[in-house]
Amino acid sequence: MTEGKATILVVDDEEHVRTLLQRILDGAGYNVVTAANGREALDKLSLASISLVLLDVRMPELDGFQTLELIRKQYNIPVIMVTGVGEVTSVSDALTIGADDYVKKPFQSRELLARIEAKLRRAKSRG
Repeated sequence: MTEGKATILVVDDEEHVRTLLQRILDGAGYNVVTAANGREALDKLSLASISLVLLDVRMPELDGFQTLELIRKQYNIPVIMVTGVGEVTSVSDALTIGADDYVKKPFQSRELLARIEAKLRRAKSRG
């Protein structure tokens, strides 16, 4: 892991999406932890010092909304939903439950990285 850089948890049931996000984040110097579903994500949150979560909506077992609700009960860290689900109700539901941002797939890596940086800056300033 890179010293001094934030650790980001990538949660997506599709391996190719996890791999793509890991490459983007590694290239930007972040430490990356991945999970294939919500249950695995919650386990990893309890074991590592995670600075931000990128969370898919449609996943087996616990979907992104259920996972987000459980994260909010225990952690005060930024969560960005990264998903192919783009209906207005999904976006508003995610933000109402506690997501800090919502990025639709396919996404531009530069935009995603800018959103991550903004959320991490804000979280750091709140300290």
